[in-house]
Amino acid sequence: MTRTIPHFVGGSHFEPQEGRFADVFDPSTGEVQARVPLASAAEVQQVIANAAAAQPAWAATNAQKRARVMMRFVDLVHENMDELARLLSSEHGKTFDDAKGDIIRGLEVIEFCIGAPHMLKGEYSTEAGTGIDVYSMRQPLGVVAGITPFNFPAMIPLWKAGPAIASGNAFVLKPSERDPSVPVRLAELFMEAGLPAGILNVVHGDKEAVDTILTDPTIQAVGFVGSTPIAEYIYATAAANGKRAQCFGGAKNHLIVMPDADLDQAADALIGAGYGSAGERCMAISVAVPVGEETADALVAKLTERLAGLKVGPGLEPGMDYGPLVSAAAKARVEGLIQEGVDAGATLVADGRGLTVPGHENGFYLGPTLFDHVTTDMSIYQQEIFGPVLSVVRAADYEEALALASDNPYGNGVGIFTRDGDAARDFAARVNVGMVGVNIPIPVPIAYFTFGGWKASGFGDLNQHGADGFRFYTKTKTVTSRWPSGTLRQAQGPSSGPSFVIPTGDHR
Repeated sequence: MTRTIPHFVGGSHFEPQEGRFADVFDPSTGEVQARVPLASAAEVQQVIANAAAAQPAWAATNAQKRARVMMRFVDLVHENMDELARLLSSEHGKTFDDAKGDIIRGLEVIEFCIGAPHMLKGEYSTEAGTGIDVYSMRQPLGVVAGITPFNFPAMIPLWKAGPAIASGNAFVLKPSERDPSVPVRLAELFMEAGLPAGILNVVHGDKEAVDTILTDPTIQAVGFVGSTPIAEYIYATAAANGKRAQCFGGAKNHLIVMPDADLDQAADALIGAGYGSAGERCMAISVAVPVGEETADALVAKLTERLAGLKVGPGLEPGMDYGPLVSAAAKARVEGLIQEGVDAGATLVADGRGLTVPGHENGFYLGPTLFDHVTTDMSIYQQEIFGPVLSVVRAADYEEALALASDNPYGNGVGIFTRDGDAARDFAARVNVGMVGVNIPIPVPIAYFTFGGWKASGFGDLNQHGADGFRFYTKTKTVTSRWPSGTLRQAQGPSSGPSFVIPTGDHR
């Protein structure tokens, strides 16, 4: 009998026997390995109510004790790292080492959250007026939620849940139904670390569950990562229902290669950033922009040479560079876009379609694909492909390359490879993109900075993790107080009666 991946509610598993279910595939074989329940609106509302009941006591727990739960959780994840990585790889398809990287990047945010006592400190001013003190405090919102994607089933749930929980909120996580096991296992480890029951809940579902989260009045804030159309929908719906929203969408990340760049370094960077995790990363480089024809010819030659040596196969098999795509539908979509690129006149340098992995003939594999002479009117340039496909768009000069990245509707990440410090500084200052790498192909900031794209890649005023993570999941309360003593009253004299003038620093 096919196993069922449970919800995790109130500190324990919940496995519905009836209702709707979705299949969870093994991408390396194409076979169904489990099923996951799709929660009804009523079930989601029960989860939210459970979280609301648990949250006040957690909010009253001092921040240092909450931080200690984070510390123990980090240790537990390291102790269970291999198990988690195997589980992640078996449902997503990424290699074992890449799965570990997924988990570790999430843990880096949890490590930052150990500093919650510092991040939650308010401000204090004495003598704002005679005998008057003013101070602020950061308080949790209450019950908050995260809706996370399939491509990082450990990292992004931890990016969302970590700051929310450390701030004193209860968190409802709706992970992707394509690879839901790791979020449940992480919730189990949080409980083992000492998190009270009901503070972290994992509920599986589809649009019905999402819409319930977006409209339930108890939920105060929603974080999301996924495609741009869904990000726009979630942002608008959450805002219409009076919730904070932090929504990150798609990307079309460019890497500009200047004539003075180390082309071997640039080619290696493009191979790793373009094809790692089968291109299923929101920070994947999908567009290479060599400046000048000579640079372009040399770069394409180096890329072509490297593609021939890439190993594609099951993620849990040692030595693989990347594994299968997450689903048959994802593979079919990418293959369709490849054909659109051919039909539009792009030069297909390497065609990954038709790849067969011996012993895994029904897996969702796609070989590395490279296009040259791509133009901005082609669908393979305009759409986020989310597969192992790299497009080369040739630029005549630096200004044209800068404009390509800046004018693209997406604004997630961008990189430049150059030996020229002036060019790098000018590029970083002028490019209209949220995250910039200089001789770094995947410019994902470290956990104590914030992560967020611009334009169609991000909706909301605050980014993920770093200080913004705590700002998003808290509200600021400011207190103005005066405690006049008897002596002070005598010095001030009798009350002069009510004042109808707005108080200022001179009149307090």
